[in-house]
Amino acid sequence: MTENWIIDASPLILLGKAGQLGWLPQMGRIVVPESVAAEVVAGSPADPARQWLEAAEGAACIVRDLVFTSDLLAWDLGAGETAVIAMARANPGHEAVLDDAAARRCAMVFGIPMRGSLSIVALAKRRGLITACRPVFDKMLAAGLYVSPALVEQVALAAGE
Repeated sequence: MTENWIIDASPLILLGKAGQLGWLPQMGRIVVPESVAAEVVAGSPADPARQWLEAAEGAACIVRDLVFTSDLLAWDLGAGETAVIAMARANPGHEAVLDDAAARRCAMVFGIPMRGSLSIVALAKRRGLITACRPVFDKMLAAGLYVSPALVEQVALAAGE
């Protein structure tokens, strides 16, 4: 099944640091709002997510940010998270890919389908793109993913590990 994902910077950066961006385009259509792309490209030239995004050539579709509505701006999220949620609200059938807790709460309030980095990795395993989730989770945690050990365990068990 082809997915349509509007992805935030954190999942891109974490997947990049875990060496896992190569299979991401095989998962579906990857949409990156300009604010997110700017955040990623502002990183180190050696950052894998920056390198991937700059060389993506069709692997990711970078799109202009939409005008943000006042009800969304009231959440006071970062520019990238706000752009992802605005884009997902305007495009039914797309999922927001967010790791930030406040952004996830906002998406939930607006009824936006979403998933996080752990979910993407588990889905990649179910589709046979990777053989195991736990080593990827460990790399993402080492790179700065802040989630509870219980959530990591829950997602790993759901992925059959």
